[in-house]
Amino acid sequence: MIAGLILSAGRSERMGRPKALLPFGSTTFLGHLYRAALDSSLGEVRIVLGHEPGTIIDSLGLPPEVVVLNEHYDRGMLSSLQEGLRALMPLKPAAVVLLLVDHPRISSTLIDALIAAFGEGRGRIIIPVHGGRRGHPVLFASELFAELLAAPQSVGARQVVRAHPELVYELPVADAGILEDIDTPEDFGRLKDNR
Repeated sequence: MIAGLILSAGRSERMGRPKALLPFGSTTFLGHLYRAALDSSLGEVRIVLGHEPGTIIDSLGLPPEVVVLNEHYDRGMLSSLQEGLRALMPLKPAAVVLLLVDHPRISSTLIDALIAAFGEGRGRIIIPVHGGRRGHPVLFASELFAELLAAPQSVGARQVVRAHPELVYELPVADAGILEDIDTPEDFGRLKDNR
Protein backbone atom coordinates (compact mmCIF):
# COMPACT_ATOMS: atom_id res chain seq x y z
CA MET A 1 0.00 0.00 0.00
CA ILE A 2 1.21 3.49 -0.91
CA ALA A 3 -0.03 6.27 1.36
CA GLY A 4 -0.55 9.95 0.65
CA LEU A 5 0.37 12.72 3.06
CA ILE A 6 -0.91 16.27 2.45
CA LEU A 7 0.91 18.95 4.45
CA SER A 8 -1.28 21.95 5.27
CA ALA A 9 -0.28 23.05 8.76
CA GLY A 10 1.45 26.41 8.32
CA ARG A 11 0.28 29.93 9.10
CA SER A 12 0.34 31.10 5.45
CA GLU A 13 1.80 34.39 6.71
CA ARG A 14 3.01 35.59 3.32
CA MET A 15 -0.38 34.82 1.76
CA GLY A 16 -2.30 36.53 4.58
CA ARG A 17 -4.99 33.83 4.71
CA PRO A 18 -5.00 30.02 4.89
CA LYS A 19 -3.68 28.57 1.63
CA ALA A 20 -5.77 25.47 2.28
CA LEU A 21 -8.94 27.51 1.71
CA LEU A 22 -7.87 29.52 -1.35
CA PRO A 23 -10.29 28.95 -4.23
CA PHE A 24 -9.19 26.50 -6.90
CA GLY A 25 -11.66 25.49 -9.58
CA SER A 26 -14.91 24.52 -7.89
CA THR A 27 -13.18 23.82 -4.59
CA THR A 28 -10.06 24.98 -2.69
CA PHE A 29 -6.34 24.22 -2.74
CA LEU A 30 -6.71 21.54 -0.06
CA GLY A 31 -10.04 20.30 -1.41
CA HIS A 32 -8.49 19.76 -4.83
CA LEU A 33 -5.40 17.96 -3.48
CA TYR A 34 -7.53 15.72 -1.27
CA ARG A 35 -9.77 14.82 -4.21
CA ALA A 36 -6.75 14.15 -6.45
CA ALA A 37 -5.32 11.87 -3.74
CA LEU A 38 -8.61 10.00 -3.34
CA ASP A 39 -8.98 9.59 -7.12
CA SER A 40 -5.47 8.11 -7.40
CA SER A 41 -4.27 4.63 -6.47
CA LEU A 42 -3.16 5.73 -3.00
CA GLY A 43 -4.35 3.31 -0.35
CA GLU A 44 -4.59 5.75 2.55
CA VAL A 45 -4.55 9.54 2.74
CA ARG A 46 -3.79 11.74 5.74
CA ILE A 47 -3.89 15.55 5.98
CA VAL A 48 -1.63 17.30 8.48
CA LEU A 49 -3.16 20.48 9.90
CA GLY A 50 -1.77 22.91 12.46
CA HIS A 51 -2.83 26.55 12.27
CA GLU A 52 -6.61 27.06 12.61
CA PRO A 53 -7.46 23.38 12.06
CA GLY A 54 -11.09 23.77 13.08
CA THR A 55 -11.75 26.38 10.41
CA ILE A 56 -10.24 24.17 7.70
CA ILE A 57 -11.97 20.98 8.88
CA ASP A 58 -15.35 22.72 9.04
CA SER A 59 -14.95 24.51 5.72
CA LEU A 60 -14.07 21.34 3.81
CA GLY A 61 -16.03 18.81 5.85
CA LEU A 62 -12.94 16.65 6.32
CA PRO A 63 -13.51 13.23 7.91
CA PRO A 64 -11.83 13.22 11.34
CA GLU A 65 -10.00 9.96 10.62
CA VAL A 66 -7.91 11.57 7.85
CA VAL A 67 -6.78 14.56 9.92
CA VAL A 68 -3.47 14.57 11.79
CA LEU A 69 -2.90 17.57 14.07
CA ASN A 70 0.61 18.97 14.38
CA GLU A 71 0.72 21.03 17.55
CA HIS A 72 4.32 22.02 16.77
CA TYR A 73 3.65 23.36 13.25
CA ASP A 74 5.64 26.53 14.03
CA ARG A 75 8.78 24.38 13.88
CA GLY A 76 8.37 24.14 10.12
CA MET A 77 7.27 21.80 7.36
CA LEU A 78 9.46 18.90 8.44
CA SER A 79 7.62 18.73 11.77
CA SER A 80 4.38 18.18 9.84
CA LEU A 81 5.96 15.51 7.65
CA GLN A 82 7.24 13.75 10.76
CA GLU A 83 3.85 13.95 12.52
CA GLY A 84 2.14 12.55 9.43
CA LEU A 85 4.65 9.72 9.10
CA ARG A 86 4.13 8.72 12.73
CA ALA A 87 0.39 8.54 12.09
CA LEU A 88 0.87 6.40 8.97
CA MET A 89 3.56 4.00 10.18
CA PRO A 90 1.16 1.62 12.01
CA LEU A 91 -0.46 1.01 8.59
CA LYS A 92 2.94 -0.14 7.23
CA PRO A 93 2.85 1.66 3.88
CA ALA A 94 5.51 0.64 1.35
CA ALA A 95 5.98 4.32 0.52
CA VAL A 96 4.43 7.73 1.03
CA VAL A 97 3.65 10.42 -1.55
CA LEU A 98 4.23 13.83 0.00
CA LEU A 99 1.87 16.57 -1.26
CA LEU A 100 2.19 20.23 -0.29
CA VAL A 101 -0.85 22.49 -0.04
CA ASP A 102 1.01 25.34 -1.77
CA HIS A 103 1.47 23.17 -4.89
CA PRO A 104 -2.21 22.86 -5.85
CA ARG A 105 -1.93 21.99 -9.55
CA ILE A 106 -1.41 18.30 -8.93
CA SER A 107 -3.55 15.61 -10.58
CA SER A 108 -4.40 12.03 -9.70
CA THR A 109 -2.69 11.06 -12.99
CA LEU A 110 0.59 12.55 -11.76
CA ILE A 111 0.29 10.78 -8.40
CA ASP A 112 -0.33 7.50 -10.22
CA ALA A 113 2.72 8.09 -12.42
CA LEU A 114 4.90 8.36 -9.29
CA ILE A 115 3.35 5.20 -7.87
CA ALA A 116 3.89 3.35 -11.17
CA ALA A 117 7.57 4.37 -11.31
CA PHE A 118 8.00 3.11 -7.76
CA GLY A 119 6.22 -0.15 -8.58
CA GLU A 120 8.52 -0.67 -11.57
CA GLY A 121 11.55 -0.38 -9.28
CA ARG A 122 12.84 2.85 -10.85
CA GLY A 123 13.92 4.29 -7.51
CA ARG A 124 13.21 4.55 -3.79
CA ILE A 125 12.77 8.33 -4.01
CA ILE A 126 10.68 9.39 -7.01
CA ILE A 127 10.82 13.09 -7.93
CA PRO A 128 8.88 14.59 -10.85
CA VAL A 129 10.91 16.77 -13.20
CA HIS A 130 9.72 19.36 -15.72
CA GLY A 131 12.07 21.32 -17.94
CA GLY A 132 15.05 20.02 -16.00
CA ARG A 133 13.68 21.25 -12.65
CA ARG A 134 12.58 19.06 -9.76
CA GLY A 135 9.13 19.63 -8.29
CA HIS A 136 6.42 18.11 -6.11
CA PRO A 137 4.95 15.74 -5.00
CA VAL A 138 7.79 13.42 -3.99
CA LEU A 139 7.55 9.72 -3.14
CA PHE A 140 9.68 8.23 -0.36
CA ALA A 141 10.01 4.48 0.22
CA SER A 142 9.41 3.16 3.73
CA GLU A 143 13.09 2.37 4.42
CA LEU A 144 13.69 6.14 4.44
CA PHE A 145 11.05 6.92 7.06
CA ALA A 146 13.50 6.56 9.97
CA GLU A 147 15.88 9.07 8.37
CA LEU A 148 13.03 11.48 7.69
CA LEU A 149 11.94 11.21 11.32
CA ALA A 150 15.51 11.87 12.50
CA ALA A 151 16.30 14.74 10.11
CA PRO A 152 17.08 18.11 11.71
CA GLN A 153 14.32 20.71 11.39
CA SER A 154 16.81 23.15 9.88
CA VAL A 155 17.46 21.05 6.77
CA GLY A 156 14.29 19.03 6.32
CA ALA A 157 13.60 16.22 3.88
CA ARG A 158 16.06 17.62 1.34
CA GLN A 159 18.90 16.24 3.46
CA VAL A 160 17.56 12.70 2.98
CA VAL A 161 17.31 13.23 -0.78
CA ARG A 162 20.86 14.62 -0.96
CA ALA A 163 22.22 11.75 1.15
CA HIS A 164 20.93 9.12 -1.29
CA PRO A 165 21.43 10.21 -4.90
CA GLU A 166 21.67 6.56 -5.90
CA LEU A 167 18.07 6.00 -4.73
CA VAL A 168 16.58 8.94 -6.64
CA TYR A 169 14.68 8.54 -9.89
CA GLU A 170 13.73 11.73 -11.72
CA LEU A 171 10.41 11.15 -13.46
CA PRO A 172 9.98 13.42 -16.53
CA VAL A 173 6.49 14.93 -16.62
CA ALA A 174 4.75 17.32 -19.03
CA ASP A 175 2.88 19.10 -16.24
CA ALA A 176 4.51 22.39 -15.19
CA GLY A 177 2.19 22.44 -12.16
CA ILE A 178 4.80 20.43 -10.25
CA LEU A 179 6.88 23.62 -10.11
CA GLU A 180 4.16 26.06 -9.05
CA ASP A 181 4.70 27.06 -5.44
CA ILE A 182 1.95 29.48 -4.35
CA ASP A 183 3.12 31.47 -1.32
CA THR A 184 2.04 35.08 -1.89
CA PRO A 185 -1.01 36.95 -3.24
CA GLU A 186 1.08 37.69 -6.35
CA ASP A 187 1.72 33.96 -6.87
CA PHE A 188 -1.99 33.31 -6.46
CA GLY A 189 -2.81 36.03 -9.00
CA ARG A 190 -0.51 34.42 -11.55
CA LEU A 191 -2.06 31.02 -10.88
CA LYS A 192 -5.56 32.40 -11.57
CA ASP A 193 -4.31 34.15 -14.73
CA ASN A 194 -2.85 30.90 -16.06
CA ARG A 195 -5.91 28.75 -15.54
